[in-house]
Amino acid sequence: MSSFLYRLGRTAARARLLVVALWVVLLAVCGGAALLASQGTDDTFAIPGSESQDALDHLGRVFPEVSGTSAQLVLVVPDGRRVDTPGNRAAVAAAVERIGSVGQVAAVVDPFGQNVTGAVSGDGRAALIAVPLEVQLADVAPATKKDLSAIAGDLAKSVGAGAQVYTGGDAFSNRVPKLSPTEGIGLLIALLVLVLMFRSLVAAVMPLVTAVLGVSVSIGLVYLATIVTPISSTAPMLAVMLGLAVGIDYALFLLSRHRDQLAEGLEVEESVARATATAGSAVIFAGLTVVIALLGLSVAGIPFLTTMGVAAAVAVALAVAIAVTLVPALMSFAGKRLRPRSPKPRKRAKPQVARWWVRTATKAPLVTVIVIVIGLALCAVPALELRLALPDNGTEEEGSPARDTYDVVAEHFGPGYNGPLIVTADIITSTDPVGLVNKLADDIRGLPGVASVPLATPNPKGDTGIIQVVPATAPDSPQTDELVNRLRDREQHFRDAYGTKTAVTGITAVGIDVSAQLGSALLPFGILVVGLSLVLLAMVFRSIWVPIKATAGYLLSVGAAFGATSFVFQQGHFAELLHVTHTGSVISFLPIILMGVLFGLAMDYEVFLVSRIREDYVHHGDPHHAIETGFVSAARVVVAAAVIMFAVFAAFVPEGSSTIKPIAFSLAVGVFVDAFIVRMTLVPAVLALLGHRAWGLPPKLDRALPVFDAEGDALVHELRLADWPGTDEAVSARALSLDDDRGQSVFRDVDLHLPHGEVLVLHGVGATGKTALLFTLAGRVTKHRGDLKVLGRVLPQHAHALRREVTVIPCRATVDPAAEVAAALADGVGLVLLDDIDVVLRTDARAALRDLLALRTASFVVTCQDPERIADLLPSTTHVRALRPQPVEVL
Repeated sequence: MSSFLYRLGRTAARARLLVVALWVVLLAVCGGAALLASQGTDDTFAIPGSESQDALDHLGRVFPEVSGTSAQLVLVVPDGRRVDTPGNRAAVAAAVERIGSVGQVAAVVDPFGQNVTGAVSGDGRAALIAVPLEVQLADVAPATKKDLSAIAGDLAKSVGAGAQVYTGGDAFSNRVPKLSPTEGIGLLIALLVLVLMFRSLVAAVMPLVTAVLGVSVSIGLVYLATIVTPISSTAPMLAVMLGLAVGIDYALFLLSRHRDQLAEGLEVEESVARATATAGSAVIFAGLTVVIALLGLSVAGIPFLTTMGVAAAVAVALAVAIAVTLVPALMSFAGKRLRPRSPKPRKRAKPQVARWWVRTATKAPLVTVIVIVIGLALCAVPALELRLALPDNGTEEEGSPARDTYDVVAEHFGPGYNGPLIVTADIITSTDPVGLVNKLADDIRGLPGVASVPLATPNPKGDTGIIQVVPATAPDSPQTDELVNRLRDREQHFRDAYGTKTAVTGITAVGIDVSAQLGSALLPFGILVVGLSLVLLAMVFRSIWVPIKATAGYLLSVGAAFGATSFVFQQGHFAELLHVTHTGSVISFLPIILMGVLFGLAMDYEVFLVSRIREDYVHHGDPHHAIETGFVSAARVVVAAAVIMFAVFAAFVPEGSSTIKPIAFSLAVGVFVDAFIVRMTLVPAVLALLGHRAWGLPPKLDRALPVFDAEGDALVHELRLADWPGTDEAVSARALSLDDDRGQSVFRDVDLHLPHGEVLVLHGVGATGKTALLFTLAGRVTKHRGDLKVLGRVLPQHAHALRREVTVIPCRATVDPAAEVAAALADGVGLVLLDDIDVVLRTDARAALRDLLALRTASFVVTCQDPERIADLLPSTTHVRALRPQPVEVL
């Protein structure tokens, strides 16, 4: 991958104008198409297959009047007056008649009607006019809401004497998050951090420009996707938040590496290519983890959450694409202006904060680990009370029609009137549909937690009955959950007593089912994320303890973020300071989104920090020196990236919508805890405790796991060998070594130099590893150590490409080795490897081999036990190398 990114970075630098033009055109196309074709967002939360959703879908077919969304008009008279006076009744009746003729209205319930109960408040001051609509929330026409509001205004004037009419209900909800100037504070903080870090306005502005461009393209794509699938209003806002955060960070990583290389004297184009290959590899790894985690949201099996994850994943993927294409092009445009200024000589070096920090953390590592683990565990305690619920009008902005109506209904009628339940009954076999529905209603009225049953009626066809049940508690309270479960538990009782099948539905029941399914999906999603982190980090760091430590730290960060979110949004601490207007529950999909997003970000910081530590350990072998040196070299970038991401997330909290606010808060807390407490404090302490044990995999596992070069080490190795060995050779090997699955040496410290067109003989008796060495030269064995170049290709980086140019012929298992050699030469093979050539005894076969070895159209490496036995086969320019048997450990 690093080699590909190296070429991509160089290409982007050379074709910088074309790259910039292509991204601008893509932005224009996506933005224009979205403006023309977007169908708008849809906040209808559905959960296919659940009892509530199936019942709601059934009502849509047999009783459409009660299956759509609804509006409410609440008439409230001043204290000391009653709402049910004859004059008020007449005014309400006139308003009800007008409402019935409004478009999209399915029915209207006169609170003073003959068969209506519970529509006048207990204090006698308020009357509730229920207005079921024929359509879902996303399809409510602005004209419908305008007409209802106008009728409400006229009703207030008719009643007079200080009366007020509130117009609300789900039809008037407005849960679409909007960007506010407050979010710009996050970008200003990011700009300030970048200016302080780079000391260059050009370098500081570049990540912001690329992040905003990426977010704009992704939002265009999200709104364009509304043509084919419904997308919730939270999805584009989540994409904006994540796209800005990761977009700035990914560009920061590349710019930081590029400027360091420029300071070392590298030319601009070469530095751009190397930065794209090295830091770009880390960006792709980090982006890949975030994308996989976001796509993993689909495990919950809830369509709106899946589309939300896909939308956010698109934003992250675009941020990665921009980082490895547009950022290199802009770095090329900037040229030498990005080269850091030479620091002025100082008489006395100031102590480095990073060095002091890591030394403090590792001075007593066990104490550091214990304090952090216990501290974060205590921070996670409030998460035990975390309650999940979907947003309702109680989470709307204060002063909005939907929120004011919600509060008035709760005040005068009770909180349950804002989230009534619907019990459906299959009454097709009944001879008395009205009587049966009334019996069911009387039975339900006696259940604990039921405030009232204001409506019980069969549909016009008489095959389905509905009973409206008003809970005594708010829609997001645990007591309402218990009532839903209680009604569902009585399904068998209703079947036995009345011969009817029942189901519980309604917006509140759907929300409860969604929350329950999301809660049950947390464990499998957590297992997916934890397992993924263990595998990915083992691939990157070739270690067991590093992935375990990283995953444990991630879980501590998640727990602390959950605890802080519960502390504020459920328990209400600091709620006023953060402009939290509704406490008691958090949005249902917050935990699974937090786990997915924070996983990717945590792995990002882990890779950037620990890879520097590992690099120093590989070079010097001193684990404690590696911790300090690696930490100091990476700390500045990690701190800047974390501060920027924290600022972007935190900026969405003060004025953010009720839906996005808790998500942004939990992500801000999670990033802060993970970056500064876990990665920059706990990680060095754990590595100091482990010492040498932190690094290394069992040989068998090392061979089984693929290599993910997240820091471009392979490219660095390839560039180091670019001019080696100084002459054009078919095979060049230096200190080449290979161990078996038990860690025992197969061959060790082999040096080889084979000019093109010549023959090399490897010989030895016993366990010399001749065959293994041949397969290593052929690129079939890739876990070797040392430097190896075959036909101009560095191995193991280019092993796959080399295999077409090299053939291995095992003479013991081949009937006619000479024919195999001739066929390989005819196919243009550049290197032929013959194993155990001394077993070829037939005179004609040996003569054929001798002729082929003398052609010099390809290079040959042959193995045997004794070169004297094959002297007649070899040309005069043959090179001979003896291999020594490797010592075998006796167990």
